[in-house]
Amino acid sequence: MNQTTSYLNPDVVARLGSMELRARLVVEGFITGLHRSPFHGFSAEFSEHRQYRPGDELKHIDWKIYGRSDRFYVKQYEDETNLRCLIAVDSSASMNYASEGHITKFQYASYLAAALTYLVLQQRDAAGLALYTNEVLQYLPSRSKRSYASELMHALEQAQPKGSTGTAQALHLLAERITRRGLVVIISDLFDEQDSIMQALRHFRHNRHDVLVMHVMDPREVDFAFRNAAVFKDMETGIELPTHPMHLQQSYRAAVEAFSTEMARGCRAHNVDYVRITTDKPFDMALREYLVKRTTILARG
Repeated sequence: MNQTTSYLNPDVVARLGSMELRARLVVEGFITGLHRSPFHGFSAEFSEHRQYRPGDELKHIDWKIYGRSDRFYVKQYEDETNLRCLIAVDSSASMNYASEGHITKFQYASYLAAALTYLVLQQRDAAGLALYTNEVLQYLPSRSKRSYASELMHALEQAQPKGSTGTAQALHLLAERITRRGLVVIISDLFDEQDSIMQALRHFRHNRHDVLVMHVMDPREVDFAFRNAAVFKDMETGIELPTHPMHLQQSYRAAVEAFSTEMARGCRAHNVDYVRITTDKPFDMALREYLVKRTTILARG
């Protein structure tokens, strides 16, 4: 891993000084990786140009690029918006969990949201942000100006996880609030009733939004690999439960996999994209999921 792509590592990103710096370096590391992958074709989208399309005015062709590459590219302008993307980040207290050696789920979610914001705006799309618990705490509507990034980054930097989980309730409120059709990216640990979450996702689909769900979990929430007797504390209610993890590990893992499988199946049935990510994984997988989703939407027209 070279210095640039190391910024895809959550632990490295956590040591950076500001949210804007984290976002920029994560995306730069991601783009570097694209040059070495089957997604290489996407990398052209990160400049201030796009490939010429039949019907484009010839006066917008950049002849300097043509001279260097023998390919036609046209200059893009601030008002060229292909997609409206709202990123909804779960800010409830449960997102503040981190097992030893990892960043919290909320840190991971906020860094990912910042990188997505930077990526969206670099592609001349419109980016917006919602922070929620069991209600919508903050809502910044989607805009395409690059200068808007600072406002979105500031909101993420100032946010602190708190309050009760109510993903379904908050998403219903958000679905009513978004007035223009677009892509909604939900970043959450999905600590809520599965049927309620699916109803909320259907609400977005009923309003003709595309939806991408990024299910963020700590590695220990997936494998339950705690070795010693422990007291587990609910981060929202404060209720404590003493137990021996080894006695529960098999049934716990089965329950987590069943939940994820059912979520994936339910999402697929309603044309919602679903991906589960753990906080020890590099950010490129999630960013690639977004690019695939974006390409599918634009190809569909």
